[in-house]
Amino acid sequence: MIGRALIEFCDDAPPVKSFVSVGGPHAGTASIPFCGVTWICIMLDSMIKTEIYSDYMQEHLAPSGFLKIPTDIAGYLEGCRFLPKLNNELPVKNSTYKERFSSLENLVLIMFEHDTILIPKETSWFGYYPDGSFKTILPPQETKLYTEDWIGLRTLDEAGKVMFVNVSGNHLQISHEDMKKHIVPYLSDKPSSSSHLQPIKK
Repeated sequence: MIGRALIEFCDDAPPVKSFVSVGGPHAGTASIPFCGVTWICIMLDSMIKTEIYSDYMQEHLAPSGFLKIPTDIAGYLEGCRFLPKLNNELPVKNSTYKERFSSLENLVLIMFEHDTILIPKETSWFGYYPDGSFKTILPPQETKLYTEDWIGLRTLDEAGKVMFVNVSGNHLQISHEDMKKHIVPYLSDKPSSSSHLQPIKK
């Protein structure tokens, strides 16, 4: 997430050709990682969701910057200080963010099939819940961020520059084989050819 912010926000940042994201919560995360059904966990989850967009939480708890509760979009847009800006979700769009992000030559988005940390796991591909509901998960191509091209994701995808990669394992548990296949080729100026994997629509 910080790497993407560097690309979008920084005026004097070095040029970035390829951006590889390993389990990044690009569309946000809707809840804290599951901790159980005990009263302590239930109370903690309720407290965090109630106060997550307060000034104190935004200043002192880093994950609060990308917690996006689908049933409180107004609170999210008003109080969350990081992700709404990063994803160009605010009413006034910043064309510079889109221009910079869409200048990438390669965007590799790696999702973990059994991720229990990011909710939903599809956020690693920019997929997410629709506003106001937890019932369904939209694939990236059906989100407003994509269809209205807020940060240039659709532009990159239509140009064949986005790789949607699905690997087994829980959050950040990537095998050496998958690292060699999906990450290492992009550490040089001339990445080897890689298949354009499309997200599975459910």
